[in-house]
Amino acid sequence: MTAKPVLNCAQFHTSVAQLRDLPFSRAEIAFAGRSNAGKSSAINLLTRKNRLAFTSKTPGRTQLINFFELDSDIYLVDLPGYGYAKVPPEVKAKWEGLLSRYLQEREALVGMVLIMDARHPLTPLDRQMLDWFTPTGKPVHILLSKTDKLSNSEKTLTLRRVKRELTAQEYVTVQLFSSLSRLGAEEAATLIEGWLGHAQQAQPDMIDPNSLPGSTAQKSPDQGRDRG
Repeated sequence: MTAKPVLNCAQFHTSVAQLRDLPFSRAEIAFAGRSNAGKSSAINLLTRKNRLAFTSKTPGRTQLINFFELDSDIYLVDLPGYGYAKVPPEVKAKWEGLLSRYLQEREALVGMVLIMDARHPLTPLDRQMLDWFTPTGKPVHILLSKTDKLSNSEKTLTLRRVKRELTAQEYVTVQLFSSLSRLGAEEAATLIEGWLGHAQQAQPDMIDPNSLPGSTAQKSPDQGRDRG
């Protein structure tokens, strides 16, 4: 029986700026979130590697899709942060096009972890990410981050409100999370590893590389052109 991928095995694999450069993948889980929501810190905590994902005091600096390999051709994927006002409009438009196509078309994508600042959850851009991804029928797990900045009563009310607003979303789950206090880290890691383990069991041969939109393994008449 194939061993379940473990998050603390993560190591940097590659960064890409265009869909045509995506590596072949048997399964992957994407991490998405508004700039400065704590996405990189969450990845570092869950993988138990302090400097795996780049953290910066300047939101919006991560402009690439970063792949961290857990096992042979199995990845965590760090998507560019979104919503930072100082990013030039043309750059913002390119990011949005890249993110929307990746989330809607990437067949190897098993699920998405969406990080939201618990003090400001469900922003219009957070909802846009859900609108892009939930039609695929794949699961989304929301981490309400930075909960160390909330009182216990505020945590309870925020979690209850977000769950209520997402009641109609069948494949969306929500939890409290803090990279500083480690609140929810074990719960999140178990869920993510479970997704990947289930994907391995459901697809022992995994994905045909020729079926991956934007993959370098995909052969098509326009291979080599910029489709990102």
